[in-house]
Amino acid sequence: MPYAQAIKEFVVAEFLPDVSPAELDADYDLLASGVIDSLGLLKVIAWIEDRYGIDTDTVELRPESFHTVAAIDAFITHASPQRAKSA
Repeated sequence: MPYAQAIKEFVVAEFLPDVSPAELDADYDLLASGVIDSLGLLKVIAWIEDRYGIDTDTVELRPESFHTVAAIDAFITHASPQRAKSA
């Protein structure tokens, strides 16, 4: 998971100020637990666009892509511009 640490740091900074990134399990369900709500999800998507240069208007956004750090990592890996260039 190449992006997991950065995702954890973002989630902790924005939504879990009392937790360290090391404490956030990559498989913890961020949506079901209420850590990220619908407005928070928009913040996550905006962060992904800014940080990784992913145009989310051109990729399919599914809720399951944002349930966990691992799922977000897989989404970024799949949607990153570098991958699109090599495909």
